Amino acid sequence: MSSIEIKDSRRLTGPNLIWDRAGAGLEVYGVEEEVGALVAAWRGHARRILDAVGWGREETGVRRFRGGACLALSAPIDALYAACEVNEWAAGAALAEVEGLELPDVEEGAARLRREIAEEANPSLLALRRAAEDRGVSFLSDDHYASVGLGKGSSTFSVRDIPREDALDWSRVSDVPVALVTGTNGKSTTVRLIASMARAAGVAEGFSSTDGIYVRGKMAQAGDYSGPEGARTVLRHPDVEVAVLETARGGILRRGLPVRRADVALVTNVGKDHLGEYGVNDLDTLIETKLVVHRAIGPAGRLVLNADDPGLSERGGRLNVPVAWFGLDPQSPVMRRQIMQGTDTAWFDGKRLILSRAGRRQEVIGIEDIPIALGGAARYAIANSLAAVLVAAHLGLPIDAISEGLRRFEGTPEENPGRGNLFEVGGVTAIVDFAHNAHGFESLFAMASALPAKRRLVLLGQAGDRTDESILEQVAITWKARPDRIIVKEMEVYLRGRERGEIPSMIEAELRRLGAGDDVIGRADCEMDAVRQA
Repeated sequence: MSSIEIKDSRRLTGPNLIWDRAGAGLEVYGVEEEVGALVAAWRGHARRILDAVGWGREETGVRRFRGGACLALSAPIDALYAACEVNEWAAGAALAEVEGLELPDVEEGAARLRREIAEEANPSLLALRRAAEDRGVSFLSDDHYASVGLGKGSSTFSVRDIPREDALDWSRVSDVPVALVTGTNGKSTTVRLIASMARAAGVAEGFSSTDGIYVRGKMAQAGDYSGPEGARTVLRHPDVEVAVLETARGGILRRGLPVRRADVALVTNVGKDHLGEYGVNDLDTLIETKLVVHRAIGPAGRLVLNADDPGLSERGGRLNVPVAWFGLDPQSPVMRRQIMQGTDTAWFDGKRLILSRAGRRQEVIGIEDIPIALGGAARYAIANSLAAVLVAAHLGLPIDAISEGLRRFEGTPEENPGRGNLFEVGGVTAIVDFAHNAHGFESLFAMASALPAKRRLVLLGQAGDRTDESILEQVAITWKARPDRIIVKEMEVYLRGRERGEIPSMIEAELRRLGAGDDVIGRADCEMDAVRQA
């Protein structure tokens, strides 16, 4: 028996790490040599079964990673569930070959799969997509609905009741500007900043995020909607005139991008987070995952990248799309070169945010007029603001609305929950932030250290789905900030497979190893207990 494990068979509905096509993917894990043998066998079996079911023009693709591979095949969008079955048949046949077992009969398998394809087939759906493509407007579909156009120019239908092409009034179908926002940290804040700028311009904005779906500044649905479902909901809303879509790593890996075309896409930064999931085991692959958003950008669009991020600055120039850059330091090698070349850029000159487009420089706003920047102490907020400025400019928003949107955005719990929220309570300044990885910790402590204080206390906990290595790294960053007191808290809602007390014990042990004593360390059984102790 081999060590091979086949798992996570799923539909790929949009552009993804392998290609721009829809289809099906699954992952295999095991010893490297055995994975290599299975991949080779799978290619042959996948080709045979694709030809046998009548999908001779469909393709196969492989993404190898340490200890495994993702195996994908393309398929018509009206048969993606059946495509998963086709892929699983090929993987099963490949595993049988590797293990020296009897191979499944191709004709028998193909007969069953052809029936499943026929049951799922929806010719009207394919006809609607072709009609939309012919007219240069967007097409979206899922299990329940299909739509043409976006936002206020969209029309949506049940997938089981799609009208004929000639029955639609195509003069009323159109697209609205779309921005994709991804990255490790700062996504939600930047999405909300761009939305604030759109409102200041009098444009009806819709956005999806980890907090919910919002239209015209009002919550339409609560929950984590940073995946394709949230994006489609915004893009089908009849009031939306500009859409800003938070695009999380998980959605990109599980399904692909929610749209095939966007006017602008932003990558805020990329740091080590969620490694070990879906075959993303290192920072380079995570950067590649975030940069999938560039597949939605055409010649007239822009990919907005962070010049202060080493991975993005190194890869950005190699992509075949127009790139705009933002950075805190205009004298950094990347920013200086881009500014001299006349590339669209945004930077911080120490007092003001500057935007340069087509060689024309404009002062956007002074740092003292950006509430979330805390007078310059919150450097990460300045970076988020610069990113939002560039995205908004490429969405066509005027400069006065961009500056007004920054001026209006207070970053309160109501406007931006859990992101750098400040409270004054009985002479104490409390900062609440959702920092949950090393990059976020460093940014948070840099901001907190820049604020005046007699004593500094930290409430420290972590979710159970983080690796031991990442948790210990965050403890080290916390200790480096030298707080007067660290209250280690249990986070029972976020145990995620860990035993109660496991992570607090790990954190405390590492703090003591680093030199923290009883005068510094406290323990709390829950969030509220930690707050009361503080």
